[in-house]
Amino acid sequence: MYLTDSHAHLDMYPDGLAEVLARAEAAGVRTILAIGIGDGPDQMQRALEIATQFSGKPETPAIYASAGIHPQEAHRADAAALAKLARLVEDNRVIAIGEIGLDYYHVDNPTAPIQRDAFVAQVQVAAAARKPVLIHCRTSELATPEAKDKFGSANAWQDLLELLDAHWSPKNRGAIPAGILHCFSGTIEQAQRALDLGFYLSFAGNLTYPRAAGLREVAAFAPANRILVETDAPFLAPIPHRGEQNEPALVVHTAQCLAGLRGISLEEIAALTTANFNRLFPTTNN
Repeated sequence: MYLTDSHAHLDMYPDGLAEVLARAEAAGVRTILAIGIGDGPDQMQRALEIATQFSGKPETPAIYASAGIHPQEAHRADAAALAKLARLVEDNRVIAIGEIGLDYYHVDNPTAPIQRDAFVAQVQVAAAARKPVLIHCRTSELATPEAKDKFGSANAWQDLLELLDAHWSPKNRGAIPAGILHCFSGTIEQAQRALDLGFYLSFAGNLTYPRAAGLREVAAFAPANRILVETDAPFLAPIPHRGEQNEPALVVHTAQCLAGLRGISLEEIAALTTANFNRLFPTTNN
C-alpha cells in the first residue's frame, strides 16, 4: 500500500524531520508534497531545500516542493517576492505554486483587496511557469466578531471562485492543470464549481471530526478521479490523534475515513489517490 500526502509543512519540524519522514515511510507514505510558504516570502525556499536535502535517502518518502505566498502574507507580495517565486518555480522539484488563496478568518490578515491582488499576481506566475496552483480558502463566517467587522459581507469562497473563473479557468490557462483545493472545507455546490474549473479536492484530518458531516458528504460525492488525501501537518491531526501534532504518517487515518465513505478498502483509496496525484503531477510518477 502506497499513500501520498499531498500537503504537509515539513519545515515546521526543524529538530525531528528525519524521524518524521522515517515514520511516514514505515506507514506506507511514499510521496509528500512539501509546502513552501514558510513564515513569509523570505522562507519560500525552505520546502525546496528539504526536498533537495532528503533526495534519494533510504527509508524516506520522495519529497516534492511548492512555493508561494500565503494570503496571510499577501501584503508582502511585492515585486521582489514575486520575482523570487518565479525563480523558485523554475526548479523541477517545485511542482506547484502555493498555497495561495484567500483567508478572511483572522482580523490581522491583509484586507480582501490586497489578498485578491496577491492571488492574481501569483496565478500569473503559475501561468508563466505552466504549473498548477494549491488553493487555500478560509471564510470569515466562523471568525471572531472583529474579523467579521473587518471583512464585512466579503465571502472568501465567492471571491475565490470568481477570481478563478476570471484568471484560471480552462479557457484562459489552456492545457495547464488547474491544481488542488487543499484541505477542502466547502459545500457540494462549491466543490462542483471547483471541479468544473478542473480542480482536484484534497481532504485532510478534519474529515474525521464528528461535526464534519457536510464535508463527508462532499468526500462521498466527489468524482473518484479528483480526490486526494493530505495531512496539512503539523495541523489538523485526524481522529484518533486529534489535538496532537500531526505528521505525514497519520494520513492513513484520513485515507481510511475516505475509503469508508466511498465503500472501498484502504488499499484501494491509497492506490486511487496516489494515481490521481501522479496524473496531476506527471513528473512524480517514476
